[in-house]
Amino acid sequence: MNHVLTHIRRAAGVEVLVSVPARRVFAVITFALLTAFSAHVSAPLPGTAVPVSLQTLAVLMSGMLLGPALGAAAQTAYLMAGAAGLPVFAAGLGVPYLFGPTGGYLLAFPAAAAVAGAVAVHARGGVFTQAALLVLAGALATLTVYAGGTAQLTLLTGDASAAVRMGILPFIPGDLAKLAIAVVLALRIRRRTLGLL
Repeated sequence: MNHVLTHIRRAAGVEVLVSVPARRVFAVITFALLTAFSAHVSAPLPGTAVPVSLQTLAVLMSGMLLGPALGAAAQTAYLMAGAAGLPVFAAGLGVPYLFGPTGGYLLAFPAAAAVAGAVAVHARGGVFTQAALLVLAGALATLTVYAGGTAQLTLLTGDASAAVRMGILPFIPGDLAKLAIAVVLALRIRRRTLGLL
């Protein structure tokens, strides 16, 4: 088993990137790319201009695994790539996309990753203690994304209650599932990689 893990770490660049700064840059780029790829795993929802995607899963994971500073850096790098015109957003390009119905969610990603990371760094001890703190980290990060998204939707529609109906309520079941997946994955990965960054 250890032999297999060594091969995985080498394939992921962990063994090759011996310096801590190089590993941190690699981690930030990796999670920025994961967020970009997850944007394209999306589907429209009836009654709202905001699609459902896997992006929030990538945001939660970046904070839980990289910590507040690097998690926020990964999400900032993602936004900068999209603002520069790279095709990393779900359905648009460039800065104008950030002023549309999904822009508030996207702009909240760095803050959400920082919130998740700030709580997740305290996830130590037994599995149940770690899991509870990771659930809290993910829940607070998800609420941060909701806050950014509904704030911009309120500005665009002029109706806060409509913004909540369109921007939060349809996404709660999927986001609960993504939170559960993020916690399970983070518990497994953190056990093997804690202290590498």
